[in-house]
Amino acid sequence: MVYRFRVILDTEEDVFRDIEIKQDTSLDEFHNCITQSFGFDGTEMASFYISNEQWEQGEEISLFDMSDGSSPVRLMSETLLEDVANKNQTRMIYIYDFLSMWTFMVELADIAAPEGTVDYPNLMFAHGELPESAPERTFESEGDGFGNEFESEFGDDLNIDDYNDMGFDENWN
Repeated sequence: MVYRFRVILDTEEDVFRDIEIKQDTSLDEFHNCITQSFGFDGTEMASFYISNEQWEQGEEISLFDMSDGSSPVRLMSETLLEDVANKNQTRMIYIYDFLSMWTFMVELADIAAPEGTVDYPNLMFAHGELPESAPERTFESEGDGFGNEFESEFGDDLNIDDYNDMGFDENWN
């Protein structure tokens, strides 16, 4: 069978690629297909993450084993598409170049019979141009630690260097 994926760059503009690929292809080959379809050279680290319907990042499947050997690492070269994507599990997150954090939402759109005249993988459709640099990622607190309740108590204009207005003696010990 052939999997048809839509790979969407996580950005304001519409930038995506529709890719057909055989279900028994490794994630390593799918990674190469994605990098080529978006015009990357493919030399940077990358990982797939199993995702749910809310696009939450789950189990990592990495390009290389960068662990210290204390825990098993799932590798792209040892994982087939059919092992991580099916009718019930359709979403993955793909991150390319961990310094730039190019982030893509990968969704299985269809499962079809292969066509005899088509070479797979096949770039079916390309829409939008890749920006010069990866879109800025904003990481927000979920309210624990010094998140939103800290801001509401002290205001958005808190300056940590302004000790005089903080109401404590900095030479307390």
